Amino acid sequence: MKRDSFAIKRTATGLGLFTLRPIKKGQRIIEYIGAIITNEEADRRGGKYLFELDEKRSIDGHARSNTARYINHSCRPNAEGLTTGNRIWIWALRDIKVGEELTLNYGKEYLDMHIKRCMCAKCVTARKKKRASKKSSSKSKRKSAAAGV
Repeated sequence: MKRDSFAIKRTATGLGLFTLRPIKKGQRIIEYIGAIITNEEADRRGGKYLFELDEKRSIDGHARSNTARYINHSCRPNAEGLTTGNRIWIWALRDIKVGEELTLNYGKEYLDMHIKRCMCAKCVTARKKKRASKKSSSKSKRKSAAAGV
């Protein structure tokens, strides 16, 4: 897709990449670009924009010219990154509507190292339900205690 097919917008987690055109399931969306470095160099540099190519190399996508760097994490992603030789392409896992944010599953290691607490819609909803359940459970306990049960 062309670069003008996307918009970078503010999200709950910072900046995100949104599509301005519909994307069909299985369609190639965008390339994750940057310098190819060894994984040893990637470990030395650190940072949030490293995308592993294979067991020996990674792409350092920190440059703002790498539009794909704005794709945020989701535990229920609508896209995935697939390696082809020295390139990483982002592909649609399902149909994606106009205006929808593009998301990838970054994996547990990345989450533990950089994000700590997932803010994707699935996880935020699950935490809200858990809190609501705890509140209603404690209210029931208080009512039972007050009634002498």
